[in-house]
Amino acid sequence: MSRALSVSAAALVAALSVGCVTGTDAPKAPEARWSPPPEAIPRAPKPAPPPADMTPSALANRTISLHEAIDVALKNSPVTRQSWLLTQSAAADVGSRRSAWYPSVQADFSALRQQQSSQGGAVSSLSTTYAGSASLTWLLLDLGGRGADVEEAKRRLWAADFSHNATMNDLMLAVAQSYYLYQGARALLVAQDASLKQAQENYAAAEERHAAGVATIADVLQARTVLSQQKLAYDQVSGQIQTLRGQLATALGAPVDLPVDAAELPEDVGENVSVAAVDRLIASAEQNRPDLAAARVRAQAAHARVTSVRSAGLPTLSASALGGRSYYDFLGEAVPYSPAWSIGLFLHVPLFRGFKTVYDTKSAEAQARAADAGAESYAQQVVFQVWNSSFGVQTAAQQVRASKDLLASARESAEVARGRYREGVGSILDLLTAESAYASALALDVRSRAGFLLAMAQLAHDAGTLDPALIPGTPRKDTP
Repeated sequence: MSRALSVSAAALVAALSVGCVTGTDAPKAPEARWSPPPEAIPRAPKPAPPPADMTPSALANRTISLHEAIDVALKNSPVTRQSWLLTQSAAADVGSRRSAWYPSVQADFSALRQQQSSQGGAVSSLSTTYAGSASLTWLLLDLGGRGADVEEAKRRLWAADFSHNATMNDLMLAVAQSYYLYQGARALLVAQDASLKQAQENYAAAEERHAAGVATIADVLQARTVLSQQKLAYDQVSGQIQTLRGQLATALGAPVDLPVDAAELPEDVGENVSVAAVDRLIASAEQNRPDLAAARVRAQAAHARVTSVRSAGLPTLSASALGGRSYYDFLGEAVPYSPAWSIGLFLHVPLFRGFKTVYDTKSAEAQARAADAGAESYAQQVVFQVWNSSFGVQTAAQQVRASKDLLASARESAEVARGRYREGVGSILDLLTAESAYASALALDVRSRAGFLLAMAQLAHDAGTLDPALIPGTPRKDTP
């Protein structure tokens, strides 16, 4: 009998062991790929629906301004939703830490029925006990521990709030970048379309001149080569537009196939706007950058933790009160109840904990100093970002002005070359060279205008002044 029981127990243990490590729980070998069971594959959450004015039907045959795009992104993006929820969690943690200032009250109730036997079971008794009690404990004095815990939680809440603001700024910058890149690609497609049409006209003109016997086949072949190159460039930009449109929709927190369309790239991007001096921009960043403020507040929270850790080795004074009453039913007869109560003060003085408090305090102090160093390092990065963005705007403005001059001269040169070729006094090589220079100037003008808008948005972000109302290049929603 005992052998059968031992065999069964061994079989049960083996079955449990096999059940705990199956082929679907872990790979069988280092080179084997894990095949997850169906229940291990998480379901994709249902995406949040876009706003009513951002549905495919509402977006048909209309464009959105940059300010509309930013407004939608801030409300609809999971990035801002995540950062906001983290602020709610941090706020709740402050409330949790403050609960240490209040007394703790607890109620307990019990019912116990028991049977006792004696003389080999010949005599037995059955009794029932009902009891209820309430207790109160209150930490009266702890020499700074609770206050430091609350202060740390408050600082971490403020850090989460600043981080949420920084997330909003980063999202606005991402939307602006996607918007300007899409605008630039659309404008570049228009320029490529004009260059493609001109290449087609040049090719037709070369064929006519060749048919008339005033041009060689080499002219026709050169014009065809340029036409093929322009077709390739047009197709590349056309494909890039779809990618950038999906990038813009993703920045809005919308499905990638949302048919969102941006306004046209403005001809005048305000490249002559005066930019504040670098030192003023740096001062603005020091005051307004929420991510820098978050780093500094996190360092303050680390210092508050030092006080909390140190207080673990200090005396505490607490109070306790207890009141209760028990009722008995013995052999079917009720026994008078039994009351009980207690009240007292307790002084807890840690004498020796193996130097734990000393080392924990040293660790917390080192972490606080490390947080200070991290905030200082981040401040240096912010200064460099402002410095770099400031000169980036200056360079972008110079590129816009230079590209305008280049475009004007290239356009005039191309018009002269066309006239000379039609009159038979110019070569196909001169014409194609002038047309190529004009096409390059068109593309450079588009890229420089879009680049200037990107540089301005980047500078506003780095200086901590990024605001939809201040982003250049697109009128406000309420502007006619």
